Amino acid sequence: MHASSWNLLLAGPTTPERKAEPMKKIEAIIKPFKLDEVKDALHEIGLQGLTVVEAKGFGRQKGHTELYRGAEYVVDFLPKVKIEVVCSDDLVERAVEAISQAARTGRIGDGKIFISDIQEVIRIRTGERGEDAV
Repeated sequence: MHASSWNLLLAGPTTPERKAEPMKKIEAIIKPFKLDEVKDALHEIGLQGLTVVEAKGFGRQKGHTELYRGAEYVVDFLPKVKIEVVCSDDLVERAVEAISQAARTGRIGDGKIFISDIQEVIRIRTGERGEDAV
């Protein structure tokens, strides 16, 4: 095959450009015992899929000291849970509010929420793209 033939294969069939709907990825670092409340709050606003990753980290609280068998030691990294959700732009504020309210204890270490742009989403099984793939 000539290089130009490969370019056609890689580019796929020529179809009119489809305007991608704006989407965001919301990443929230929360306390582990708040996971069920956050999951339920997101489900209530219509978000169905989410990814959860166990994590360890610290922020301003910088860990704490504990006593074990008479010896004091520093716990630098505290257990956290990272939640990732991809949604359309019109759901972002409601999702952030749901996460904030459900995860808040009012104490140090409640976590953070990060929002970033998503250029494209592709469902592997069907090849669906954009919001249909979420």
